[in-house]
Amino acid sequence: MTSSTADRGTVLVTGASRGLGRALAELYAAAGFRVIACMRQAMPGAEALDVADAGSIAALAERLKGQPIDIVVNNAAVRGDTGGLYTLETGDFLEVMRVNALAPLLLARALRPNLLAGGRRVLVNIGSRAGSLAEGTIDDEDGDYAYRCSKAALNMATVKLAQDFRRDGIAVISLHPGWVRTDMGGVEAAVDVAESAVGLKALIDATTLAETGSFRAYDGRTVAW
Repeated sequence: MTSSTADRGTVLVTGASRGLGRALAELYAAAGFRVIACMRQAMPGAEALDVADAGSIAALAERLKGQPIDIVVNNAAVRGDTGGLYTLETGDFLEVMRVNALAPLLLARALRPNLLAGGRRVLVNIGSRAGSLAEGTIDDEDGDYAYRCSKAALNMATVKLAQDFRRDGIAVISLHPGWVRTDMGGVEAAVDVAESAVGLKALIDATTLAETGSFRAYDGRTVAW
C-alpha cells in the first residue's frame, strides 16, 4: 500500500490495514503522496508496527530516521469491552488506554524529528466524540468505559502536544470521524468509510498552526471538549 510517489510529500498512517486507516492511506496515495502505511501484521509495501508495543514504536522510528514526514495520522485504535461498569476488567481497560491514548503520545515523541524535517508539519489524532465530556453521552448509552476514557485522554494529549509542538511549527489536531461503518463501528453505523475519509483528508490538508489544538468532526463541525 505504500506509494513510491513523493511529489506532494509523505504521510504516515497507523492502523492502515483496513477501515478508515486504509481509506486515508489510499486517498493520499492517489493524491500523489508517499504513504507510509503502518499495520500490525507485516505486508509487502507496509511498515510493521504494533502500537501497543513501545519497542515496536522505537524500532519504527529507527527505520525512518532521517526521513522527512509531512503528516502523521494516529489512527490505530481498539474498542475494548462494551458491557458497562460490571464487565470492566483491568487488563482490557489498560490495553485500550495503551493503544488509544499512550501510543499516540509515544509516536508523536518518536516521530517529532521526522515532522520537523517535513514541509507540512501536521500531527493528527483520530479521536472520537465519545471522548467528549460535553457531547460524549448525547444520544449514546454504550457501555464502553475504556474506549470513552481513552479518547478523553487522547483529547488532553492533543491539547498538550499542541502546546509543546507549537514552538516547532507543528500543528496538532484531534478529529472525530463520525460513527463509521467499519469493523469497529459495525454495519448499522451512519457514515460510510469513504465519506468520512474524504472529509478528514480535507480538514487535514487545510490544517495550519491556526487550527492547532482544535477538535473537529469529519464534516467540519467543531466538537466540544
